[in-house]
Order: sequence, then C-alpha cells, then structure tokens
Amino acid sequence: MKRNLAACLAILVLTLPSVAAPISNAAKAAIPGDIQQLIVVDYRTLNASATALALKDKVLPPPLKQFEAALRGAGINPEQDVEQLVFASYRVKDGLRVVGIAQGEFAGQKIKARLLKQKVKGTKYRLSTIYPMSAGMFMTLVDDYTMIFGDTSVVKNALDARDGEAKSLNSNGTITDMMAGIENETVWSILDKAGTQTMLKSALGDAAQVADYEMVKNRLVGSRYNIKFTNGFNFDLDVITSDNFTAATLSSILKMGVMFRKATANDTEKMALDSVSVKSDSKDLMLHFKADDNKFQALLNSELFTAVSR
Repeated sequence: MKRNLAACLAILVLTLPSVAAPISNAAKAAIPGDIQQLIVVDYRTLNASATALALKDKVLPPPLKQFEAALRGAGINPEQDVEQLVFASYRVKDGLRVVGIAQGEFAGQKIKARLLKQKVKGTKYRLSTIYPMSAGMFMTLVDDYTMIFGDTSVVKNALDARDGEAKSLNSNGTITDMMAGIENETVWSILDKAGTQTMLKSALGDAAQVADYEMVKNRLVGSRYNIKFTNGFNFDLDVITSDNFTAATLSSILKMGVMFRKATANDTEKMALDSVSVKSDSKDLMLHFKADDNKFQALLNSELFTAVSR
C-alpha cells in the first residue's frame, strides 16, 4: 500500500457529483470484518467528465480493470448496469485480501441464463453458487442487485461473513463509526489505524523520519477521505487521533512534508502543493486540496504524479 500526498489525492477513485447512496445492508453483511481499507465509488457517472477520465487512465486499479472485462464477458455493460462499487481490503492469517462488491440492476436470472448458455458451470458453496469469470475472477449474486467478485477464496470469505460463519463489517464499530457524515458522498474511503499509519508514512516522505512522527503514529485511530468533482477537483482527508495534542503535532509534521515536497517540485507541482491546506480541529487532523480542472490535468502529466501514483 505505497501512497503519498499526491497518490492520496487520486487513490483508486473517480466520479462526478450525484446523489450517492450508502453501502446497502446486503453489501455490509458480505464484507469481512477485519477491514484495513474500504473504498466506495459511485460508478454510474464514472465516464462523464474529462477530468475523471484522465484520472481513470492514470490510476485505474488492476482489480477494477479486470472486473470491467469480466463483466463484459458475462454480458453486462458496467457503464449502464453498475451503480456503486465497493472495494474492501481485509486481513486474513497470511496477509491481506481484496473483495469487490458491485451494486446495480443485474437481473440475476438473466445473467444465470446467459452463463448457462455459455456453458459456464458454477460451484455450490452452501446455498450460493460461485461462477468463474474472465481474468481469473469469480462472482456470486447475493440478490438481483448485489454481486460479490474477486478470487474464489475472497468470494467464499464474503459469503462466510454474509452467512454468519465469520464476522462482517457490521461487527467493526471503529470502521462503521467513521462512516457517519461521509457515506452519502460520491466517493469516500476509510482506513483503520494500520492503514492510516502506512498511508501517512508514504505521504510524508522524508518528514516521516522525524522523531515526532514516531511519537504520534501509535496514537492514530483511523482516517477517512472523500473526493468531489464539483467546480474542479476537491479532496478532503480527516485523520482521527486519540487527543488534541496528537492532532496538532501531526498537523505540523504534514506541513513540513508539504515543504519538503516543494523543494524538489516543478512549477506545476508547486502550484498544486500551494493548494493543500492542513489544520487540526480537536482530535482530528484535516487536509484539503482543491484545483480547477486545468490545473489538475496539468498535475496528472507531471513527473511527480507519475512517480507517486504507481
């Protein structure tokens, strides 16, 4: 999970403003509970903006590319049929796994009939059927509106959570509490403590080496961000800490990190970094970035963005 300041601004998500909906109960129940990061995207308007398309071409994650190809292979048009995408990275004994959940009007019986016509055979897993898709992916339909996808092990993990055989997102109070206030946004993400530590270390670069960061990193609770394309590109990140002092110290460290970045930045990158504001408010560290479409697209083509978004 290598990320830094510019990568955070572009991470995995692109869309336009619309009336976004929270994660459905069916999707929440199918997300394993030990979450490191949750990313939610209003997918319906993904291709409706030149800025969003430019960002998509730069940072579209491989799982999403594979998912789009797999859906088309099953006769589904992702631009028309998918309304919301959820990606959840969660912990298992030997590391991290990523499960995807798509919300939309899938007309499950038609999909199953199409798969049958293509002679695609599913495998029963308790009361569910798991179907192979292209690109080595698998999927199962929870209902006509909810599709779980990923490799076969993560689909089974999700079904275990849904069927009560394992803990689901609903049991993770830290993550669900952080959803309040942002789950109606078009694009949003939540990271747990460990995920936040990794993200900030990458974002800070050389500034992460200062002694103050070592002191505050264990006092992080988690973080959340949202992205809007209203009148340009808007990115808001909140880092939740254990106390006011930690939030204020982290604010100072992040400001130092921005200064370090400026030292090696070109004119376009410096202009972008000048648009970053950082402050603390009680126990929260708050970072905001805003740029108009032209400035943001110029940043997309810079060496800094190329280096940090890979």
